[in-house]
Amino acid sequence: MYRNTYITIDSNIIKNNIKNIINKYKYDYYIGVVKGYCYGHGIESIKYMIDAGINYLAVSNLDEAIEIRNMYKDIPILCLEPISLEYIDKIIENNITITINDINYYSELKNISGIDKIRAHIKINSGMNRLGIKDKHEVKKIIDDNIVNIEGIYTHFATRGYTDKFYDIQLSNFKDIVSIIDLNKIKIVHGFRSLTIVCHDKDDIFNGCRIGIMMYGINPLHKLDNSFKNRLRLIKYNHIIKRDKISKSYIESDLDINESLSYYTEVIQINKINKGEFVEYGAEYIADKDCLVATLDVGYADGFKRANKNGFVFINNKRYKIIGDIGMGMLSVLVDDSVKVHDRVELIGKNIKVNEVAQRCNTTTYEIYTTIPKHIKRVIIDE
Repeated sequence: MYRNTYITIDSNIIKNNIKNIINKYKYDYYIGVVKGYCYGHGIESIKYMIDAGINYLAVSNLDEAIEIRNMYKDIPILCLEPISLEYIDKIIENNITITINDINYYSELKNISGIDKIRAHIKINSGMNRLGIKDKHEVKKIIDDNIVNIEGIYTHFATRGYTDKFYDIQLSNFKDIVSIIDLNKIKIVHGFRSLTIVCHDKDDIFNGCRIGIMMYGINPLHKLDNSFKNRLRLIKYNHIIKRDKISKSYIESDLDINESLSYYTEVIQINKINKGEFVEYGAEYIADKDCLVATLDVGYADGFKRANKNGFVFINNKRYKIIGDIGMGMLSVLVDDSVKVHDRVELIGKNIKVNEVAQRCNTTTYEIYTTIPKHIKRVIIDE
């Protein structure tokens, strides 16, 4: 990596985040969700997750699973999406736990040679209607056949569920679907994800949880102050809860977690722009007075979206505005004479929060993190 555009990951923050989550929410299995290149944080950060108490990992696909297995030999890895059984040898070779997502997949699986070497979790479709089994009798058949080593069973909740009934509906559906099997014989039962963990009390049916975005420092809820706006929010929330008979939930959290990722680039040129001259593609920015414009070594090919146009970066303890269109590998910022070539520029970090960037781009923190490509160097801070 031969440029000064890079990401830093603070390993101590990741460890503290996970320790605080574990101290507050009690489970037997803490499944660290590391799909999307660890939400953009890089698989090197997994070491610190394991050190802090993560005892299982979850990924989206076999490619991710194998990449992680090559670095971390012992920790179990669950693939949350079904893996084509043409790759059964790779599943066995890399000791990957698979998801059984429907009865047809199970019918193929049970006839595969080497089935006794595979661990599986059954995905229950409790209402999200993306993956999973809805029919309780199909679930019972898989369990009763006792052909596949069913280590776990799980579902996925679609909403926060603090002002809607969907969480209650899904939890009820899940309990109904598993009601005719003996869950005591299933080692891991997991359903809650980061959002559900903080919004709802733990349900005794689950002994495992999946921790995703919270490991990296994003709390789906925040501690509310006593402002008039927040008092109105609480009144509205309590009204909806009573009106719609929604189960107990939370709309604020005092969980102590912090963002671990910072994204930096550098100034590669300073241009003196005269009044009336333009900057960047399309001549979108025309100077209304003489000014200084810094060119930065980052663009949309580096995951810094064009929607960041008119946003801000942070240089030498000050915010500066992005001007003009954002190119594939460069962008322009209106600066003053305190900014010099090679100065470090914060794109995301302590002063430009990822949530600010997500709002600016009309998207989520998940997308901002996971669309930073792998060619951007990840530097682990381990002090």
